[in-house]
Amino acid sequence: MNKIEILSPAGGFDSVIAAVHSGADAVYVGSKRFSARASAHNFDDDELRECVRFCHQRGVKVHLALNTLIFDEEMEQALDLVRTAASADVDALIIQDLGLVSLIKQTVPDLPLHASTQLSVHTPYGAKALYEMGFERVVLSRELSLAEIKEIHEFVPEAELEVFVHGALCMCLSGQCYFSAMLGGRSANRGMCAQPCRLPMRCGDNDHALSLKDNGSLLYLQRLQEMGVASAKIEGRMKRPEYVAAATLAAREARDLGFINEKNADRLQSVFSRTGFTDGYLKGEIGEKMFGYRQKSDVVSADSKLLKEIRSAYKDEYQRIPLDLRFTAQTGEKMRLTVTDGTHTVHAESEENVEKALHLPLSEERAAQSLKKTGNTPYFINNITTDIAPDAAASAASVNALRRKALESLDVSREICHNYEIKPIDLSQILIGKEKTSKEDRAFVKTLDFPESMRKMNRIFVDLFGLADEKKLSRLLKEGYPIGVEVPRATFGNEKEVYSRLKALKKSGIDHLLAHNIAAVYMGKELGFTVHAGFGMNIANSYTLRWAADYGITSAQLSIEMELRQIERLHKAIPVGVIRYGYFPLMITRNYPSGKSCKNNPYLQDRKNERFFISYREGYCEINNCVPILLPKEEFPLDESVMNDFLFTEENSVENMEKTLEKLRENRNFERKTHGLYLRGVKKSTNV
Repeated sequence: MNKIEILSPAGGFDSVIAAVHSGADAVYVGSKRFSARASAHNFDDDELRECVRFCHQRGVKVHLALNTLIFDEEMEQALDLVRTAASADVDALIIQDLGLVSLIKQTVPDLPLHASTQLSVHTPYGAKALYEMGFERVVLSRELSLAEIKEIHEFVPEAELEVFVHGALCMCLSGQCYFSAMLGGRSANRGMCAQPCRLPMRCGDNDHALSLKDNGSLLYLQRLQEMGVASAKIEGRMKRPEYVAAATLAAREARDLGFINEKNADRLQSVFSRTGFTDGYLKGEIGEKMFGYRQKSDVVSADSKLLKEIRSAYKDEYQRIPLDLRFTAQTGEKMRLTVTDGTHTVHAESEENVEKALHLPLSEERAAQSLKKTGNTPYFINNITTDIAPDAAASAASVNALRRKALESLDVSREICHNYEIKPIDLSQILIGKEKTSKEDRAFVKTLDFPESMRKMNRIFVDLFGLADEKKLSRLLKEGYPIGVEVPRATFGNEKEVYSRLKALKKSGIDHLLAHNIAAVYMGKELGFTVHAGFGMNIANSYTLRWAADYGITSAQLSIEMELRQIERLHKAIPVGVIRYGYFPLMITRNYPSGKSCKNNPYLQDRKNERFFISYREGYCEINNCVPILLPKEEFPLDESVMNDFLFTEENSVENMEKTLEKLRENRNFERKTHGLYLRGVKKSTNV
């Protein structure tokens, strides 16, 4: 059985050293461009090359996170970063933007790709779809239980799975959080999350209703390894090197020994926690015990004495690479040393020939003493063979110098592992083709209880679990209502049921399916639906629209983080939709904000007494904005390729829906409204 990889975070070079010296098998880092942790130090191009060189010499892999959404005007910069990463010899790229994937495959076809947790993969079909698209590894959502992870591995055993085992837990399913963007323009999908979830917010008796304790699941490493998980990921690119060292050392102990000694466990909690840790998701036990926030006692525990102790623990190299040596010393010839790590073999020889000994010849024991002194290097000596003339004379200094020369040569040999071929690509040729138009009005509702006037809509997408009334559905279809099915944005543990229901709906006459993630797209295609992409797919550029068209998607609701001016400039390989009206869902949460599995708490209240409405779904919640998006057609006309989408998530009766539709038809004002991000956009990172 292969050992599960310990994958450590590194926001800067100090953290790389901390991780590697503490025993990490791989590190993941971000560039100063397109990183989902834009506030970390991150790496410029020269620092990235130095990081890869340092890590490869020590047998440690480097994964570069290029895991943000990318706008059209940034794609050339993103590809430039891909080329830089390939020339630096990184071992993998972590990607969120699907439009970038096909471009990478054309530019550096052999560079391994890992699907970011920002792609919201939490089901077997999601992992299968991404593996078939060319991702070698899928970073799973943090909300999964051991049983659900096992199900994914058994469904697609060829794909490497990466699981978070320690560090911060977002309340929201990664890739589906728009809270920070909508409230302050700082997009989580663009690496600039302001973490409003850590502020006091009340739901029921819970006064920090969006703040979870940190993930503390290191003691599950051996079980995850037995299940076939490839990599155990530690969160924390924005945290200090001492945190990285403490978490990495604890992970190595948990994997190799099955326990974490008390001293290291105490260090781990003291260096950073939110009043302790939780393993609730892996155990499949969600609830109020998972909630916590950073308190004064958590902050003061990481004092200077503790940090000094941790730094002392990782100041020296972690010697992980065994070497075999062959040493030759024959009189009248140069001393020679051959060193191999099993993959790389180097040779070194002395400057001068070996002379005859006048007094004390060089013995095997004395030679071995010098050759074993690998000092503060990542190497240790596994085996030494010697061929020494009985009368050969050589000083310890000369043997030491030969050893240093050989190891320096080995360092250089180990730096480059891949030698990727980098091909030219002309972005202007990718988007050739006529733009598609479809001026439609579409409604999105929760159940079949909607006004008769919706018949005028070109499509009415109904939530899958709102289509349970078969008789009513059959009647409405016969009456000509253009009903489609909207697949739930989260299908934790119930994808089989979702698939079965979709199959039955297809037979009943529903042909159109709206998908908010790649798993739903895959299922829809497999079952023969006409597939439309929802906003949860986070489509934000022309190249992702091109990918979607090639993949068989017929229309796409665009990311709500795009400005209208960006939408107008898109090359639309398929028709696109913008949200003209609706209480937009800012979060998907598997845990209940109140901490209890009940529906008696209909809203979340922040410090300003704003109320964010909670929609309870099958196995998850959606937290909707406190005011609706309103983008009147008359005030904001768009071209013929843009569809008009209307979300009805909070209108809880046919009468309320009809009143809203009437207001929209008559272009009447709403008491409270927002234009969302369509006019102001999201804040631009200074690093992009």
